[in-house]
This record gives sequence, C-alpha cells and structure tokens, in this order.
Amino acid sequence: MSSKALRAAVATSFLLTTASGPAMASDLGAALVGGIIGGVITNEVNKNRRSTPRTSTRSSTAYSASRVANRETQTALNYFSFPAGTPDGVMGSRSRAAMSQYQVFMGFPATGNLTPYERDFLVTSFNRAQIGGPQVIKAVQGPNGVRSLLHTWRDESFGKPASTGYAGLPIEVSEAVDEIAESAEPTAEQLLQRSGFIQLADMNGDGKNDYMIDTSVSGSSFWCGASHCTVMVFASTPDGYQRNDFLGRGVTPANFACHRGSCKMTEGQATFANTTPAPVPAPSAPGTVLASNEAPAPAGGLGGITLFETPQATTPQASLTSHCSKVSLLTSSSGGYMTVSNMTDPELALGEQFCLARSYAINNGEGMMASLNGVTQAQVDNQCDQFGPAVKPFLAQLQVQDANTVMSNVQKFILQSNMSLDQLNNTAAICLLSGYRRDNMDVALGAGLIMTGLGKRPYAELIGHHIALGFGAPTSVQRAQDWYGVAVTALEGGAEPVFAPGQPERVALVKLAAGQLGGAPKLAQPVPASSDATGLPTFSFGD
Repeated sequence: MSSKALRAAVATSFLLTTASGPAMASDLGAALVGGIIGGVITNEVNKNRRSTPRTSTRSSTAYSASRVANRETQTALNYFSFPAGTPDGVMGSRSRAAMSQYQVFMGFPATGNLTPYERDFLVTSFNRAQIGGPQVIKAVQGPNGVRSLLHTWRDESFGKPASTGYAGLPIEVSEAVDEIAESAEPTAEQLLQRSGFIQLADMNGDGKNDYMIDTSVSGSSFWCGASHCTVMVFASTPDGYQRNDFLGRGVTPANFACHRGSCKMTEGQATFANTTPAPVPAPSAPGTVLASNEAPAPAGGLGGITLFETPQATTPQASLTSHCSKVSLLTSSSGGYMTVSNMTDPELALGEQFCLARSYAINNGEGMMASLNGVTQAQVDNQCDQFGPAVKPFLAQLQVQDANTVMSNVQKFILQSNMSLDQLNNTAAICLLSGYRRDNMDVALGAGLIMTGLGKRPYAELIGHHIALGFGAPTSVQRAQDWYGVAVTALEGGAEPVFAPGQPERVALVKLAAGQLGGAPKLAQPVPASSDATGLPTFSFGD
C-alpha cells in the first residue's frame, strides 16, 4: 500500500472510531451498505506495520503487539462512549477509568482491567457495529446511544433475540417502517408521527395489540398505485408478529379479520398477500372442507371454530446454484464453453457466462472475507440481507426504467450515504459472495447495483444476466440488452474486466449472444455519459 493510500486508510479508520461514528451510522443508507470493510482497512494498516522490517529484540516485538491490542481496546471504548482518550496504546488512568465504566455498564466487576472475555466482547462488538444495519440505527436514536448495542448483543449471545424497535414497537413493525422510509421522502421518525400511519387493534382476538400500517400516509408513489396503496397488517403469534400485505385505500383495522398470524380483508378486495400465513392446524375429522369467502363454514361440527382459507402454493424461486450445475453439465457434454465462432444458443451462452461471472464474484468475496477480523460469516450474511429492503426501490425500477436512469438513482443513494467509497465497494463485493452463496437474489442484485452505481460499469453484465434469465427480476429482453450494453460499452472503451479477464473474446461473445436474445437484430447501445454526469470514479485496493 502506498503511503498516500495508507494515510487515507488511517484517516478513514480514525473517522469511524470518533464521536462522529454514531452520527454517520444514523444515516439509513450508510448503516445498510457501509462499514463491513472498516475492519479490512484497519487490518491492512496493521499488516503494513507488521510487515515493516524490524531490528528490535523479541521483547520489543511483544511490546509492540501489546500496543496494537491496547489501541484496539481504546478505539472500541471511545466508539461506545466510554472516553479513553487518544488511542495511543498506552493504558493510562483515563483508559482505566473508561474500562471501569464499561464494566459497570455491562455488570462486570469494576476492576479497571479487562478479562480476555470482556475485551474480546468489546472489540468484536465494535467490529460488528461497523457493519451497520437497523440495530445500529435504532441504537443511535435510543437513550443509551450505541452503548445499547452491547446489551443487545450480550442478550443475543444468551439466546434472547431483540423484541422491540422504535418506541417499543415490535421489531417486525419497526423493520417495515424502515423499509417504507427507504422509498419515501419522510424519515422513519417523521412517519411515526403522522396520524393514521400505524393503527392498533386486537385483530385476532388473542388479547394482544396487532398493527396496521397504511402506506398512503407516507405520500410515496412507490407504495401506491392509481387507486390503492399497500396496507401491512401484523398479527401476533407465539413466535412474534406475522406480516400480511394487501392493497386498499381508506381501510382501518376493522376491515381485517385474523386467525393467529393469517389475516384477510373482510370489506373491500384483498389484492395480494406477500407473506405466507401461519399454517392452519389440520382438522380432527377427515374430509372436512375449508370454508371459502362465498360460503362460510357452519358454526356446528367443529365447535364453532371458523376455518380460514389457505392460499394456493406459490412457485418456489428458481435456484441459480441449481441452474449453474445444469449449465456446467451441458458445457461439459458439449466439449467446452461456447465461443463467437460456434455460438448457436444465445441463452445457453449467456448462462455459461453468468455462471462464470458468479464464480469470479464468489472467489473475490471469499478473498475479502478472509481479511475480516472478528466478524463471523453469519453476521456478514445477516447484514448483507439488509440489501433487500435497502435497494428494493431500485430492484422495482429494473422493470420499468432504463439502465442509465436506475444507475443515476443508485448513485444518488450512494452519495447520500455519507460513507467511504472504499467501504461501499468492498461491502458490495462481500455481499455478492453472500448472495450467490446462499441463492439470495435480492442481496446479489442489490450488491451488483451498488457496484454499477460506484462507477464499475462491467458489473452491469450481472444485472443483464439476472434480467435475461429471470433470477431475482422479471425476464425482459429489452431491459437485459440495455444492461448488457452498459457493460459492453465500458469494456470496449478500456474498462478493466472484472470477470474472466484472461478471456479477451468474452466481451464479443456477450455482445453477440445478448444481441440475439429473443430474435433481436442487435444489441441496444446505451447513451454515453456526459462529462458532467454524476458518475463516481472507479477504485481498487492499494498495494
């Protein structure tokens, strides 16, 4: 790493650990997509320190390692508002006082000296906090600030998951508020203050409050059509709250009837329900027919219990992993990948290149994952799952907007995140791994969109593959060709390849196959960006 890059990394690490950290985490976009790589930056700086030739004795080496560990402890204490002063690696009276405050807050004996467990929990919690997410946002807004994360994650380690969100709302309702705020002008706090946004009633008769969110109050066109808006109903169950989505306007909790976690609209027409209702217990008598909306079940026969109609089974989401296994078999049986000279099936040719690009994305992400310190794969997967709600508005735009418009909107999201571009870039790369490894197409698509928004146009090929082959997005030849065109134009213009860089013919193959999708005569060409466009610069790790 060059000295200039090293100074930039140190400056970024310092900013992340000062009092401005919580303020930055309060930004939704920043918390959702920023921060995973913060540990990588710090590790890279430490690696450079470790790789510097040393002529000191073994005792001085051990002393240096101790200083590094002390600096990590002081940095974590400062982040969680236990003022330890400048993280210089010297544990003076101020650092001892900060450690005592931390111990008192956590219920540990206040000795001023941390046990290995106390220190490991503190430093690991700091690294986890850099990932961001709804938990960090809510902590920043709470009375104890980011300190409350220590209690939350301590309770989680003892099997006590978080149960409340904003102002005591169930976590499921709070997450829906965050989701709505992402695609609406008002903030989550402003939405909660609007009359009629959240309405309470016992809709399933279990004696607990159920919740209804009316998205028409948000004023967002994303959640509303020409005549109806999304209405979310959260019904209490022994395992938490189950969400049911409907389309309606001017509805109240009185318009819904719920049985356990499953709800239906009793007045007006329920257009759809996104979540699968809780399964209805099987009736004791064989041959019993569930009641329909037109013919209610008689009160007798089952002791007056009203059975609810269960929805038709939905088609499972296509598995990209399974698809790539089939493509691999076809490629092997055909003697290798299709080329420009022998390409006869454009869909299969693009499928081969999609699976090849997927493998490169996974390998790249695994290399970055190896650099993360104190963050588990499960924690990374959990954070990357936040890409779904964060980029949901942009995923919806893939159906109706051209590639340049979507990328412009993603860039605005990035510019408002107040996070380091390096962090966003490396976080997206790690989440590509997480999404493809787990067949989570929302995460993978979201990460790919962030990459293109950061100016890495060759990643637009991934978006084209998803749309062309129908993985995580509705199939559209025109939209897919638009995204392929972005990637091809960038690569033909000299952009550095990100997938299979050793195959120079690959660009021509993607261009040819994309142009023949659906019998189309040629590949649609995107409009070149003007010199005053809002494109972001490309970048990479320093040496």
